[in-house]
Amino acid sequence: MRRLAWATLAAATILVSSLAAQAQTYGSAFPVCIQTYGIDGNYIDCSFTSMDVCRASASGRAAQCISNPYYAAVPARRKSRNY
Repeated sequence: MRRLAWATLAAATILVSSLAAQAQTYGSAFPVCIQTYGIDGNYIDCSFTSMDVCRASASGRAAQCISNPYYAAVPARRKSRNY
């Protein structure tokens, strides 16, 4: 009986860890993503530089533009002071 309990626990641990290890949906290089819906499945493409460009691509399709929550903007450079 103990063996069955340990085997069940091990299987559950492996299953949960594989679900948590899925790839990140959003890229971090571009600020806008398009989410497209279709018969073959839904997908997200984060390769747009502006909302207007994304909207032009989504026009006439089952898609919507969303801002990328993982966008990693390059921080502004600090101006150095010369004393």
